[in-house]
Parts: sequence; C-alpha cells; structure tokens
Amino acid sequence: MISKRIIQSLLLATAAGSLLSGCIVVPAGHGRYYGGGGEVVAVAPPAPQVEVVGVAPYPGYIWLGGYWGWSGGRHAWVGGRWEAPRPGYGWAPHQWHREGHGWRFAPGRWERRG
Repeated sequence: MISKRIIQSLLLATAAGSLLSGCIVVPAGHGRYYGGGGEVVAVAPPAPQVEVVGVAPYPGYIWLGGYWGWSGGRHAWVGGRWEAPRPGYGWAPHQWHREGHGWRFAPGRWERRG
C-alpha cells in the first residue's frame, strides 16, 4: 500500500514540474481546444494553473496537464486530463510562442517516435 505522504509528494512534484516546464497540454482533437486558428494575440498567456492530479483511471494512463487557450477575446483555462498512451508516439504539448508584438498558439499533437 502506498502511503499518503508518498502520494502527496508525487502530486507536489507533478504540480511543480508543470509550473517549471512552461508546457501547456491537452490531447489533440478532443473538442476542448481553443485558439487553433494560429491567430496572433497581444496578451501573453498567464502562468499555468496548479492542477490537482488524481489517481489514474487505468494503469499506464498518462496525465496531460491543462493549458491556456484563447476564447472570446481572452485566455481561458482548459483543464488537464488522463489519457491512454499511444504506442510509438509521444505527446508534443500545446505552446504559446512569442511572435512580433504578440503571441501565437501552437496546438499539441501526438508525434511518432524515432
């Protein structure tokens, strides 16, 4: 049995890693996607929100953290979720890239590994 302290440590490490990585992710084609037109917006995305990551629904599932999308003229948080891994693929997260005087959203996607 896993102790409560170990679970808390793992959750804290996951949250800290999400904040430090600057990555914002969600599965492609899931219907919760915002800002996909490649539109350049003047407002930088806020820092990623800390998410409480519960227990995976099935063994081997991976957590894809939330991200800031663009909807209705403002950034809108899209919460993370668990997803089954895709053999032979890795997740390339959603990202915001600085472009000129604004920011452009690049949607996340599954990429084939080597």
